[in-house]
Amino acid sequence: MTLAQSVSGSNPAINISIFGAFVVVTLIVVFRASRNTKTAADYYAAGRAFTGPQNGIAISGDYLSAASFLGIAGAIALNGYDGFLYSIGFLVAWLVALLLVAELLRNTGKYTMGDVLAFRMRQTPVRAAAATSTLVVSFFYLLAQMAGAGGLVALLLGVTSKVGQAAVIAVVGVLMIVYVLVGGMKGTTWVQIIKAALLIVGAAAITLWVLGKYGLNLSSLLGDGAKAGAALEPGKQYGKTGLTQLDFVSLALALVLGTAGLPHILMRFYTVPTAKEARRSVVWAIWLIGIFYLFTLVLGYGAGALVGAKAINAAPGKANSAAPLLAQALGGPVLLGFIAAVAFATILAVVAGLTITASASFAHDVYASVIKKGKASPEKEVKVARITAVIIGAVAIAGGIVANGQNVAFLVALAFAVAASANLPTILYSLFWKRFNTQGALWSIYGGLAVCIVLIVFSPAVSGSATAMFPGSDFHWFPLTNPGLVSIPVSFILGWLGTVLSKERDDAKYAEMEVRALTGVGAEKAIQH
Repeated sequence: MTLAQSVSGSNPAINISIFGAFVVVTLIVVFRASRNTKTAADYYAAGRAFTGPQNGIAISGDYLSAASFLGIAGAIALNGYDGFLYSIGFLVAWLVALLLVAELLRNTGKYTMGDVLAFRMRQTPVRAAAATSTLVVSFFYLLAQMAGAGGLVALLLGVTSKVGQAAVIAVVGVLMIVYVLVGGMKGTTWVQIIKAALLIVGAAAITLWVLGKYGLNLSSLLGDGAKAGAALEPGKQYGKTGLTQLDFVSLALALVLGTAGLPHILMRFYTVPTAKEARRSVVWAIWLIGIFYLFTLVLGYGAGALVGAKAINAAPGKANSAAPLLAQALGGPVLLGFIAAVAFATILAVVAGLTITASASFAHDVYASVIKKGKASPEKEVKVARITAVIIGAVAIAGGIVANGQNVAFLVALAFAVAASANLPTILYSLFWKRFNTQGALWSIYGGLAVCIVLIVFSPAVSGSATAMFPGSDFHWFPLTNPGLVSIPVSFILGWLGTVLSKERDDAKYAEMEVRALTGVGAEKAIQH
């Protein structure tokens, strides 16, 4: 069954109406949430009023992006075992976030990553650096989601013209701007909670359906998937040679260490009242994300067995279309419409979370602290954040139209590499190393960012291979597609070197930060309305 038929076999009217219903419900929720958005703490951190479980569900909604739903199911359908390694990397990463970062961040910060870093450093340069890296990571991640939106629409609504796809990307962008402007963090959080529930329920339904076809026998499903080409042993995607295996180690490092440095995930820890709730929310997120990734195993092998690699590769979205095609093979146009709407909602919720993070970072770190030297009123700061959100939305729409057709999982992996290189070393040093100082932070952030981006530009991911961004030209000299293996250690070394070469240190401030991080004494409190 070729995709042209399957798109016409799908019913655009059903797809649009299910998605439309989601938009209407979430807009109502966002408008209701906006009634309580009065202060800066409301806008940035939802008044710190969410419980651990609520925030955990929202974190999973923020984290399970189009890449993890569509991309991983497709990777497993085509490559089997090697595709599942993405799932494992994304999940294990949460242990780093839980054990090293969640509680300590909640206690030391106010709204953004810059708060934590500037606690014991010179405010202006460190906040500017933190905002720069936040905006770069958010931009890469936004591009990935927007590119995913274009491909998804081509698949589901039969919009194949570039102009039509551009219009759809613009609609997604405008909706996201509305969510962020009107609802602030509270509205965005509720959108993520609704979306996470839909996504996990939808994935569970298809998982049970696929297992039902095999008499709940996972073994025979895996056997059929393997016959169709989804290998049960490693090596199909990452080969048996040293270089491809090194590439895999590099990717795994970026995935595992990137999560704890992703600004839009870090910002979620501020929406709960206490560090204990921050910890609870991560435990909830780990359970939900872990269960979802087990579902992707069945979705992937199920798509391999029931749809077949040939049909998946013939589709416009290639691997990204495995899950929607499986839904259609099982439940016809209605199930396809539901899964399509869920995938679309996924993109919308993640993009809204990214936008609010990037705009908060600019308004709180750059505008209020660097430009106004801490003298801006909270109202003015929120106004600047809202204006920034509109600008970021416009940039995301433009970028998404340009990046349309790029591989989504690849763009996300790059965002993880940048987060792990620029943010994580500085956060860990700040929280755990007494000597660490401003120069170390700046070297680590800017150095990690620069090394990571230079290696990406000159890697086979951009030029010199059939799957590159520019397959026609070849200017690559770095052999690995993901730079994590080199850029992450370089960033740690630069942070150490910059610190050691500078005389500045503030042990008293570190002692204060340590007590606050570990006990919560003096931490930002929740706001009672």
